[in-house]
Amino acid sequence: MNQFLERLNSGEILVADGATGSNLQKMGLKPGKPPEDLIIDDPDTILKLASSFAQAGSDIILTCTFGGTRMRMKDSKYQDRAPEVNIRAAEIARKAASLNGGLVAGSMGPIGALVKPYGPVDADDVKATFAEQAKALADGGVDLLLIETMFAFEETNAAFEGARSATDLPIVVSFSYDRGTRTMMGVKPKDVIKKYTELGAALVGANCGTTLENMESVIKEYAATVPSFPLWVKPNAGVPHMDIETEQGVYDMGPEDMATFSKKYVELGAKVVGGCCGNTPEHIAAIVKAVKS
Repeated sequence: MNQFLERLNSGEILVADGATGSNLQKMGLKPGKPPEDLIIDDPDTILKLASSFAQAGSDIILTCTFGGTRMRMKDSKYQDRAPEVNIRAAEIARKAASLNGGLVAGSMGPIGALVKPYGPVDADDVKATFAEQAKALADGGVDLLLIETMFAFEETNAAFEGARSATDLPIVVSFSYDRGTRTMMGVKPKDVIKKYTELGAALVGANCGTTLENMESVIKEYAATVPSFPLWVKPNAGVPHMDIETEQGVYDMGPEDMATFSKKYVELGAKVVGGCCGNTPEHIAAIVKAVKS
């Protein structure tokens, strides 16, 4: 049986890792440079960050491939090497995860453009770009695929179909609700969980984009709509405000805030908790302590 599903089915609460982008910026990633370029240019920095999360107790390390579709990599000098970037990213994440017997999730984020009828991109092209990414992540040895930070059904459906056409790995679908309990396209949690439980997602969840309190409301709506279905919850450390001097986002929720809310999410049905933007290894260590005790 798949290791991820095995651990999930045993009743274990799993802790995912923290932020990639906001931590890489602290480590010197220049604004506007795709994090995926570091997979080739500076893999040691990616490994160092991932390893710090494993050492903090993360059970699941995400690959540094949020923008790793060929479509999203249009600003990367490695666009033509997209499959290689994803395979290497999976290998780096595996090396970090092995520090504590952890798992690897292949991160698949939005393509950065709207899909027809709301935008110019054809759904079949979106399906193809996600299929290519999913196959490369599977070839690299990930334990599950994470379609994350989604906001529209058109793109997410194409991503899910593309991933499913390329591999039979478990798929987690996670939406971002940055309009309270709605996505920027007006999508509601109850409709998300109905759709993707029917399509066969292993977990449905939410990440990024909102306050810890709003995230609790989203999780309550999921749980009320499809009771007892396992949920994935990976919020930001609050909503950021800009530091004018450093030109970086500042996140005000500390490790204890994340720990407190992670316990609430678990009580509501979360089987995987972690942190998105602004979450450091210290945040993850606090979450581990809170939900594993």
